[in-house]
Amino acid sequence: MLSYDEAIKLVLKNITPLPAIEKPLEDAGGLVLAETVSARWDLPTADNSAMDGFALHYESLPASRRLPVTGHTYAGHPFAGTIPAGAALRIMTGAPIPAGCDTVVPLEDVSEDAETICLNRELVRGQHVRHAGDEFRNGDLLLAAGTCLWAGEIGLLAAAGISRVRVHPAPRVAILSTGDELVELGEQPGPGQIINSNLHLLTARLREAGAEVIPLGIARDDIDDLDHRLQSGLQADLLLTSGGVSVGDKDQVQDAFIRLGFEKIFWKVAIKPGKPVLFGKIGNKPIFGLPGNPAASAATCEIFTIPALRRLAGHPDPLPPLLSAKLSRQVEGGGKRQAFLWGELQRKGNGYLFHPSIRQGSGQNRSLQGSCALLPIAAGAPDLEAGTRVEVLLMRLPRGRSYTE
Repeated sequence: MLSYDEAIKLVLKNITPLPAIEKPLEDAGGLVLAETVSARWDLPTADNSAMDGFALHYESLPASRRLPVTGHTYAGHPFAGTIPAGAALRIMTGAPIPAGCDTVVPLEDVSEDAETICLNRELVRGQHVRHAGDEFRNGDLLLAAGTCLWAGEIGLLAAAGISRVRVHPAPRVAILSTGDELVELGEQPGPGQIINSNLHLLTARLREAGAEVIPLGIARDDIDDLDHRLQSGLQADLLLTSGGVSVGDKDQVQDAFIRLGFEKIFWKVAIKPGKPVLFGKIGNKPIFGLPGNPAASAATCEIFTIPALRRLAGHPDPLPPLLSAKLSRQVEGGGKRQAFLWGELQRKGNGYLFHPSIRQGSGQNRSLQGSCALLPIAAGAPDLEAGTRVEVLLMRLPRGRSYTE
């Protein structure tokens, strides 16, 4: 049976980023660049003031430190003339530095009297001037291919006049739940039935990871229904099923995949929860068959499907980030399979505490609530005492701080 490390390497080896498309910059947030982007001009385009104050020529400062004010200039309204030696010009933040000036003195550093100012502090030549090209020069590399376009990157490209970008699109993920025991949310479960909660759990997590989710509903334990729904799911970029991948009489998902031309890459991994996870391809389409138990379905989605999704989206670093934390309580050592424990993170001093969930059963939704990380426990590892430093697979950081007096 494959280890987790062997299995995730196979997943990433068999997935390539989606072909690039062009999008307006305003629609590209959260997507990954598929090309290098370079500056088309200098920024700033000209020297400008970093402060509200007065522009002057440093070498022409009179001994009296008193200067006549000859006019004013604002951002977007450059001063057309030249400032005489020994004079000053009222200037606002962002306004171009006028000809004949090289230094700005802030408003709070002068005393004003009618049409003159008197300097109250020593000056440094060139102070409070933002020079042309300080941020970037024409032709400078702004962002490399593989960069995710978060707010800061969007702002940089907008400042550089980049209105359209080539990016990898958000992957479309089709989700199919399987089993006669499932009913839709809003229905009253009958004897032996349960709500199809996995659909909502997986949909929420995949959307958090940037995917467009296509729900395929519930496939009953019927070959024709299963085949039809799986076939429709092949229109997505990745097909994911929940349930029906173990060895029970009604576990028909793998056979249904094979009827559609499935190339099985692995089935069963030495992990807990989630041992019967299935991965393969139909053509070049990645296919995941996740276990039906909620915590097992969520864990295999987190450690296999989310990295696959990130690879499709063009991320060069698809694996989850690792965060160092200390255990808040003792944890039992590893058994025959590598375990992944759900838990919460809490900021404590200069680091984090990891609180493993008391409920770790693969069939319980309660083991997931509040969790923001998974703790890998190697097979055969010894018990871990409270206070032991560990590395957890980060899903999201814990809640922010509240304000206290």
